Amino acid sequence: MNTLTRGQLARLCKVGAEAIRFYERQGLLPPPARSASGYRRYTQDAVDRINFICRAKQLGFNLKEIRELLELQDDPHRDRSDVKAITESKLAEISGKIRDLESMRTVLNGLVAECSGSGPIAGCPIIDALARDMPLAMTAINRSDDDTVPSSVRRRG
Repeated sequence: MNTLTRGQLARLCKVGAEAIRFYERQGLLPPPARSASGYRRYTQDAVDRINFICRAKQLGFNLKEIRELLELQDDPHRDRSDVKAITESKLAEISGKIRDLESMRTVLNGLVAECSGSGPIAGCPIIDALARDMPLAMTAINRSDDDTVPSSVRRRG
């Protein structure tokens, strides 16, 4: 493969040239060699690294985590356990977000089920629930007859 300009690299990797500059400033992409005339020239290693960054971003890794993963990749003497630990941490974070989203869905389903969708705003159960001082999760869970709501989340009393 011949070397690439920043624009060619950006097009090939389907990112903007500004993203490449950003990755360079953040230390995720090493500075490229320069041609005799001073132009930056990127190699296949830069293509591979940008693709790695993009795939990691798609899986939810943040820049700090991507930097750590790249540092591990760059050091063949490091152990896989470090990579696994970072990935397990990300998986736990994503699982927590999924639980939060499922809880939000439960609350919204409950609110939608309570609202007829017609009539004046006064007395609207959705507006009333949003205006209450009680946490919304407790509002919907208290009213829920759905057995899919874990008992550990249901309000007691």
